[in-house]
Amino acid sequence: MAENPALATPTDLNRNDTKSVAEALNSALADCFTLYFKTKNFHWHVSGPHFRDYHLLLDDQAAQILGVTDAIAERVRKTGNTTLRSIGDIARRQTISDNDAEFVAPGDMLAELRDDNLKLVESFRAVKEAAEDAKDNATSGIVDEWTDQAEERAWFLFEASRKG
Repeated sequence: MAENPALATPTDLNRNDTKSVAEALNSALADCFTLYFKTKNFHWHVSGPHFRDYHLLLDDQAAQILGVTDAIAERVRKTGNTTLRSIGDIARRQTISDNDAEFVAPGDMLAELRDDNLKLVESFRAVKEAAEDAKDNATSGIVDEWTDQAEERAWFLFEASRKG
């Protein structure tokens, strides 16, 4: 199927090289949406003696995750590619697992989200590698901030779950 001329964004980057960058970005974007929804789910369902602290932490983290989604999608478009279109598209690309459990203990929530944020870091590293291979300086540079944010979220989740 030929590319829609209305979506033919001008770029000096090689179209074939940017396809791998777009694939990596779309995979990371799918993981961001999955992690966002899971973080909000846990925010809504957290309970126990640390309720207020965890509730606020998870809300802050969800907002940060959602905040990066637009930047990722716009980066895909700036490279002349197309981005995610549906929940089904997200489901096909996500590497972070959903959690449909009726109840998750607060400590397990924090541990799962910590691990998921570290998995997101892996997705961002794949973006970085693809961007550098494609000589896409802008994507290579911007993904560093997203990586740092995910690492910070993982650290906060780790520290919040420590005993004593």
